[in-house]
Formats: sequence, C-alpha cells, structure tokens
Amino acid sequence: MNTQREQLIQTWVSSVLDSDQFEISFLPGDASFRRYARVQFNHKTYMLMDAPLEKEDCGPFVKIAEFFSQHEVRVPQIIAKDLEQGFLLLEDFGDTLLSTLLNDVSVDHYYLQSFKQLIELQQIDAQESQLPAYSYEKLLTEMQLLTAWMLPSLQIKPTSDEQVVIEQAFDFLAKAALAQPQVIVHRDFHSRNLMKIAGEQELGVIDFQDAVIGAYTYDLISITRDAYVQWNADRVYRWFKMFYELLPETATLNRSFEQFKRDADLMAIQRHIKILGIFVRLFERDGKAGYLKDLPRVMWYLLQESQGYAELEPFMQFIQQRVMPAFNAKYGEYEVAA
Repeated sequence: MNTQREQLIQTWVSSVLDSDQFEISFLPGDASFRRYARVQFNHKTYMLMDAPLEKEDCGPFVKIAEFFSQHEVRVPQIIAKDLEQGFLLLEDFGDTLLSTLLNDVSVDHYYLQSFKQLIELQQIDAQESQLPAYSYEKLLTEMQLLTAWMLPSLQIKPTSDEQVVIEQAFDFLAKAALAQPQVIVHRDFHSRNLMKIAGEQELGVIDFQDAVIGAYTYDLISITRDAYVQWNADRVYRWFKMFYELLPETATLNRSFEQFKRDADLMAIQRHIKILGIFVRLFERDGKAGYLKDLPRVMWYLLQESQGYAELEPFMQFIQQRVMPAFNAKYGEYEVAA
C-alpha cells in the first residue's frame, strides 16, 4: 500500500473535517483503479473515494453526480472534493447492496422500484445532461473486446470468412441500438450498483460515472439480465412488460411491445458480447480472477437470447462450433438454475 498516498489522504480528510479524530477503513476493491474507504467521525460515517489522477479522473463522476442530484436521482451527496489529488468525500449509503436482498419473493418489489427510478432517469432532458453519445464507434469498440481478449484467451484465430461474419453481426447490433429511442443511460444499472438506504424507499444509485446517451432498453437489461444473477426467462419477459407499461407514451408511440422485446434482446446481446471480453481482460490484463466464475452465465445468456434472430445465425454458428468447445473446456459450463 502506498504510504505516501495514505498520508495525503489523512491530511486531506483532516482539513475537510477540521479534526484528526477520525478513523479510515478501506473497503475491498472492485474492477477499477478507484478505492473506497469508510471514514468514521463524530458518530457519523462518510465514504472516501480515492482515485489517483494518473489512473482515474474524478471529474466525470462529480459532474454527473451534481447533475443527477439536481434532477432528484438518489446519488450520494458530495461533501467535499479535491479533483487535483483525486479525493472525494461522499455521503455514506451503508453496506446493503440490492444484490444481497434479492430472492424469489422480494425481487418483484425491488425491481419494480428500480424500474420506476429508471423511468425517472430517462425523463431527464438528455441534451441538458451534455453526456457523450453511445455512438456506433463506442458500441463497436465494446464488442471488439470479445475478439481482442476472449478469442485469444481460447487460442481462436478467426478465418477471413469468420471475421466478416463477426463484423456483420457487430454492425447489425450497433445499428439496432442506435435505432432505439435515445435517453440517459447509467450503463451499469444492476443489483450491485443499487443500494438499500436505511429508512428510505428509493434505492441509492452508485457507479454512474460512465453514463451516456443511448438506447432506452440498455439499463433495463443490465438489471433483469444481470451478469451476476439469473432469473427465469418468463419472469424476465414479465418485467419487460412491466417496464414497457411504465414508459411514457412518447417512448412507446409506434413501438409495440414486440418491438420493445426485440430492442431489449438485441441490446442484451450487444452487452453480453462486451462483458465476455471485459471479464477476460480483467483477468488477463489486471490479474482480477473474481469475474471468471460469471463468464459461463454470460455466455449462456448470449446463446439463449440470440435464438430466433436470423440476422445473428451465422455469428452464433461461429460461437457454437468454434468457440464453445474451447470455452467450456477453459471456463466451464453454466448450470442453469431451476
């Protein structure tokens, strides 16, 4: 641990709280270079975000947090900030991640709450947010993580014909995302980034610094087809229906539920392709093995959700025939929950 960095943190927190009578405890790491610590002071707790400028830029987090706060999205309030050093002191939402509360009985209640909050987020004027667009290039670059990281990890080199099939599928999925109504997208709206705050009905929203303007189904599939938890497919489609019925008329004008379901499926496929690449990269490049156990679930999603979409058949044949034998041998097969 960098003792010089620790000293800087101690000095900064002392100056913010105007006291040195506090305790700092660092929390286990996540998939980024940011670190979080809980600061206890005077019978109150705060969250410290430590994001060294050379590794992470706090600027987008602060800008989006302040914008979301103005529009009543339940994000942590910023108590103090030092962007040059990469320190933020935030409101503490506690430790109760939504993922720890979900079971067969509770999930409908919590997901309905999250859908309502998501619809509210989508009502905010996207132009006013000045968030970057989830562009064709960005969507494509994300899917290319599969070919840049997962395929090499399985020692699979596509032939020139296979490369064309891959490129056609990625092009089709990127265009499908751009054809959907474009709204503010959290981009990681799942059960580990939503929190139950003591005494509050609304769920706390964290990890929103990568927000963009993109497809209206993206965040919905992040939570209902969560990379970390799997629900019965019929139940997921019931949630789609629930969400669709909550949408304002402007979003469903000339868009039937069948179209919405197709939008959601194609968006999910794009996201799963990206996640397969990201989880392998987290291991190969960053030495983070914790995500490998979730790879078989994500691959299972991809195989399931692509069924019935003729435009993706050549790509899925490539996955089934060339990728799956090596994938199952290296990363294991997914055992479907009952």
